[in-house]
Amino acid sequence: MTPERVPSVVFKTRVRDESVPGPNPYRWEDKTTEQIFGGKKVVLFSLPGAFTPTCSSNHLPRYEQLFEEFQALGVDDIICLSVNDAFVMFQWGKQIGADKVKLLPDGNGEFTRKMGMLVEKSNLGFGMRSWRYSMFVNDGKIEKMFIEPEFGDNCPVDPFECSDADTMLAYLKGAEAPGVSEPVKAFVG
Repeated sequence: MTPERVPSVVFKTRVRDESVPGPNPYRWEDKTTEQIFGGKKVVLFSLPGAFTPTCSSNHLPRYEQLFEEFQALGVDDIICLSVNDAFVMFQWGKQIGADKVKLLPDGNGEFTRKMGMLVEKSNLGFGMRSWRYSMFVNDGKIEKMFIEPEFGDNCPVDPFECSDADTMLAYLKGAEAPGVSEPVKAFVG
């Protein structure tokens, strides 16, 4: 059952702060769901993990690539969420070259659990992770969700058929989805 609104949670993030001395000028900053989604049109896509093949070769890079097209349709932010900590998300964003899409760590999986998207992936040694999905959120209200098929614990496959950037963009344009694009980046790992 898809919730009508994004759940109320506090995300533990790291932000650059030049007033912090030393070679690592970052500090912890709590961000609420209201701060992230309130008064904005947001596309959020969630994926099983940073540094994983589909997430790194297509899911995040394609949203990054199409960012301006989303903005032209009135989208304020595109957010990539994963049940990873802030340090992992930061390093992954640097490696991918993501500077338009915001990477949001759901380190404890609280948002993902409240969305009903937390799944067990112990068959891969991942523990609890997010199922792959995307959604369009308008001022905290979920207007559309694309949830990958075969949802469930320890799924032997990693479907990537409808939470992709092209499907979301087509939805926002009122057009038919062209299907998942070819990978944007090569995956090494």
